[in-house]
Amino acid sequence: MNPSIIDNNLQIIFYIIIIVISITVITKVISKFMKKRESNGKDMTASYLIKDIITYSLYFVALMYILQFFGVNLAGTLLSLGIVGIAVSFAAKDIISNLFSGIILILGKSIKVGDTIEIEGKKGTVESIAFRSTVIVDSLGIRDHIPNSILTNNPYYEFKPNELRKVDLYAGLPLYVDVLDFKEYIIKKIVTYDAIDNAIMPSVLAEKICLREVKVKISFWVKDFDSADRWQLIMNTRDEYKVIIANDTRKYIQMIGEKNE
Repeated sequence: MNPSIIDNNLQIIFYIIIIVISITVITKVISKFMKKRESNGKDMTASYLIKDIITYSLYFVALMYILQFFGVNLAGTLLSLGIVGIAVSFAAKDIISNLFSGIILILGKSIKVGDTIEIEGKKGTVESIAFRSTVIVDSLGIRDHIPNSILTNNPYYEFKPNELRKVDLYAGLPLYVDVLDFKEYIIKKIVTYDAIDNAIMPSVLAEKICLREVKVKISFWVKDFDSADRWQLIMNTRDEYKVIIANDTRKYIQMIGEKNE
């Protein structure tokens, strides 16, 4: 084999490695910068979209350079095959629609990172507005990727800022339990806990009366956290006190049942 061919191949591999390493370093620097902004409490709404635009642009440029090493002119090939027009009109239609929808969401400031929204039956807190979709996280920690075009073309509910900290607990009270007495008892119990935000009074609402029980909704709010892990801390506190209040409810029902025996 001709040594010059080997040298040329090694040079191509070297250039490709340099490009890959460069892109990896740049994207990691961007991610680190984003995390620093988030930990400092900065509004991340526009930042996530800008990050995706830069990242995808870097990957596209890198791909163009790598293909040129193998004698492939991607732009020229696509144009000669007429694929560019087809891609823009069909495959890229949704991508472009979602991108511009994301820009509209940011410029209009209708939805921001940290907002709690509900759309098409899905409710959660906005974690990020990305290149094509908005990520919302529900109370169970499940992430839903909502295409940006859906958010701009469909009605949605936007909840108060403290909605993330709200806990709704549903219980069935036997008919021998006085609902008003239970309400007074459980509210007094809830406000004694340090992690509960007493600035918002807990509530007990009767949802439905059945043959054997009265279904009630117990609502309370946990305290906020000034931390980079705010969302996770709130979720953990919500889960912890949902169990605690459920157990307090069980004990009360058991206590009243024993008195009635």
